[in-house]
Amino acid sequence: MMRLFSYSAPRMPILVNLVLVILYFRSNVVSAEKHTAFFIFGDSTVDPGNNNYIETIPENQANYKPYGQNGFFKDPTGRFSDGRIIVDFLAEYAKLPIIPPFLDPSADYSYGVNFASGGAGILSTTNERQAIDLKTQLKYFEEVEKQLKEKLGNKETEEVISNAVYFFSMGSNDYLGGYLGNPKMQKLHHPEQYVGMVIGNLTKAIQGLYEKGARKFGFLSLSPLGCLPVLRAMNPNAVEGGCFEQANSLALAHNNALKTVLTNLEYLLKDFKYCNSDFFAWLHDRINNPTNYGFREGVNACCGSGPHGGVNTCGGTKTVTTYELCDNSNDYVWWDSFHPTERIHQQFAEALWDGPRDSVGPYNLQDLFFEKFTIADIVDGNSENENIF
Repeated sequence: MMRLFSYSAPRMPILVNLVLVILYFRSNVVSAEKHTAFFIFGDSTVDPGNNNYIETIPENQANYKPYGQNGFFKDPTGRFSDGRIIVDFLAEYAKLPIIPPFLDPSADYSYGVNFASGGAGILSTTNERQAIDLKTQLKYFEEVEKQLKEKLGNKETEEVISNAVYFFSMGSNDYLGGYLGNPKMQKLHHPEQYVGMVIGNLTKAIQGLYEKGARKFGFLSLSPLGCLPVLRAMNPNAVEGGCFEQANSLALAHNNALKTVLTNLEYLLKDFKYCNSDFFAWLHDRINNPTNYGFREGVNACCGSGPHGGVNTCGGTKTVTTYELCDNSNDYVWWDSFHPTERIHQQFAEALWDGPRDSVGPYNLQDLFFEKFTIADIVDGNSENENIF
């Protein structure tokens, strides 16, 4: 008699195929049905014009020419750039409109809000009464949360907050003006102790947002602060174009401490996800090797005066009213004595958006905005159901 037998295909290919289907379905349904809000906290690197609405010093405002000169915006907006800034590009990639400044009376908060303020610090003592510090920015977020609840109701607002991406770009002012420019603070605190204070306040802010329901975070780590044109101009080795190494050391210490904190938070806080990167090394390479990335000039600022364009005179609104302006800002890494050009903002936005996990991680921002799950996420999420397949 002929023996009849049946063949059972291995389960592993089916498992993989089903996982891929779920990955595709979950990522595309989320992005198709509703957008992800974008909330931004920071300093002049990401300020879209909040400082237009406060009383501050001329150095903390950029709502005058030649800022915004490249023509993307009709008039200067208050962005410390020749055009757009990193969060403008990130909003575009996330299929969102440009995120408005919180203090703009006509701002629409439907897609998120930008609370950033030029000169702001993580510590409230940094540029006190001249900028909107992190603590105040978080209070503004609570006002937005209240407005959302009135408009959408509690349940819908909770969903918006849990799905939103929270982006931080802060710390530079704490070290430049708050510490290096403040002899009293240097006497009171050893550098390591001061870094701990800054990181401690940032950690408290992250945890506070998490308690409100926030789960997805992005961070712009500190650049090589000592290589800013303004720091080069102040450096005794300016003739040789040397960076101010004490500022660079503080930036590196901050970045290393932040990396440790984020790793710990990911372990301690359920569903906490974040995107971080090494902005220090990334920008340092462009400063030293500009032609490798399509630039001609990595040391000198396009707009300013004095050594390296490092005297902060761009726009002529400061103590010194004359300044020099380059012919083509696209050739430059630095726009003014403190801030990079739009091209740098765009290149780094691209890196944060879809960079590989060995350089941007553990998630990139595209993952966070469009909920792109890994196989590990799916397996972990279904570990309680052994019979799902």
